[in-house]
Amino acid sequence: MRVLLAEDDLVLGKLIQYMLRKQGILTDWVQRGDAAYQQALENEYDIVILDWMMPVETGISVCRRLRMVGYQPAILLLTARDAVEDRVTGLDVGADDYLVKPFEKMELLARLRALMRRTQNKLQQDIIQLGQFTLNRTLEMLLEDAVEINLSPREFQLLDLLVQNKGSVVPREVIFDRVWGRESEVGLNCIDFYIKSLRKKMNLSKEKPLIHTVRGVGYKLEE
Repeated sequence: MRVLLAEDDLVLGKLIQYMLRKQGILTDWVQRGDAAYQQALENEYDIVILDWMMPVETGISVCRRLRMVGYQPAILLLTARDAVEDRVTGLDVGADDYLVKPFEKMELLARLRALMRRTQNKLQQDIIQLGQFTLNRTLEMLLEDAVEINLSPREFQLLDLLVQNKGSVVPREVIFDRVWGRESEVGLNCIDFYIKSLRKKMNLSKEKPLIHTVRGVGYKLEE
């Protein structure tokens, strides 16, 4: 398990990071909300732990922004706020769970294990049906009526990303980061080329586009 911890309290942050690492959980720690947002997008995490009150940007704001760009890993909010309205706010912006400070070490670990189980169960959905198309994530194959469509690795990664965010707009910057990586020397225009290639190989028509262009933002997969 790999965790991103965003906690501005120096003592508490060090304590949580030490506790998680002692349990064999790889833990990166940041102290600002804006740093948490960037770190979450730039690295692969299973769970993100966000403190509600942080400098520059709150945990609530970070959570909302991550979900708006289709971020999938589990998010746990830490806060001293225990009012029902606050818990509802946290869950409504996309948090998967909510833990009120002060908390016991065992409860935090139990909640992380529970979130991890949910995440793993979600990822076990490896065969996804999209009308006449079948996406096999384990074998990295796309079938149309049981006939394989030959996709390049990049095309499959791109389609898989859109499928995992079905119904949500995936911004171009997120697509580029997840499929090509920030260090890639190609430009954002490569996304359009691969989308066009995907549509052609899948024989998608204007009447049944499946992959929709959201001008000025990105792309969305929707039946």
